[in-house]
Amino acid sequence: MDLLLFIIMFILGLIGSFFSGLLGIGGAIINFPLLLYVPEMAGLEPFTAHQVSAISMFQVFFASLAGVLAFRRKAKAGRAGGAVIHTELVLVMGSSILAGSLMGAFISGMLDERMIHLVYGILAVIAIVLMLIPSKGSMDANGALSFNKTIAASTSFAVGIVSGIVGAGGAFVLIPIMLTILQIPVRTTIASSLAIVFISAIGGVIGKITAGDIPVEPIIYTVLGSLIGASLGSRASSMINVRFLRYALLLLIAITAIKVWFSIFN
Repeated sequence: MDLLLFIIMFILGLIGSFFSGLLGIGGAIINFPLLLYVPEMAGLEPFTAHQVSAISMFQVFFASLAGVLAFRRKAKAGRAGGAVIHTELVLVMGSSILAGSLMGAFISGMLDERMIHLVYGILAVIAIVLMLIPSKGSMDANGALSFNKTIAASTSFAVGIVSGIVGAGGAFVLIPIMLTILQIPVRTTIASSLAIVFISAIGGVIGKITAGDIPVEPIIYTVLGSLIGASLGSRASSMINVRFLRYALLLLIAITAIKVWFSIFN
C-alpha cells in the first residue's frame, strides 16, 4: 500500500464529506477540485478528469447510502423531526435521474478533459448562485402532496446527465429545484432528496464501470474517509455557525471555478 496515497485520499474524502454533512450539499462539488489539484500538489501522480469523476461518483454512492441508512435509523427511533420520504416523488425523480446519470456517466468516457472541466465549471457557477438564493417552501406538508410530474421528471433527468459526467449526485441542484420550482415542503425535500441522490449514484457508478478507467485503490481510501467525514459533519452542524462556513465554502468554490475556467481557455 502506498502510504502517501492512502493519507491524501483519506483526508480528501473526509474533507469533502465533512462539508457535505455539515451543509447538506453534494460532496462532489467540493471533491472534484480537491481530487483534481491536491494529489499533484502533494507529489502524487495527478488524476485525469475521468478518474476524478469516477472517484467522486463512488464517494457519492457510499456517502448517500450512509445518509439513507442513517435517516432510516432516525425514523425508526422517532428522531426524524417530521421528515418523510414521499414515495411517488422518489419514483418519478429517481427513475429520471437514474436514466440521466447512466447516460452522463457513459458520455463522460467519450469526452476530453477540457469538456469535463467545462461541465464542472458550469455546475460550480450554478452552485454559487443557488447557495446565494434563500431557500423557499413550507416546513411541513399541509394535506396531500401534489407536484408537476413533467417538470420533476425533466429537471431531474437533466441534473442526472451533468451529474453523471462529473461524478456528482446532484443534491446541490436538486434541493433548490424541489423547494423553489416544485414547491415541495422542506422536511419532505430533505428526506426524499437522500433517496433520489442515492438512486442517481447507482446509475452513475454503473455508468462509470461501463466506461472504464476506475482507479480502485484511490476509491477505497476516499470512501473510507468520506464515511467518517459525513458523520462528523452531521454532528458538527449543530455546534458551528453554518452560515459563516457556507459563505467560506462559497468563496472556495468560486476560487476553484475561476481556476477551472482559466484552465479551459489556456
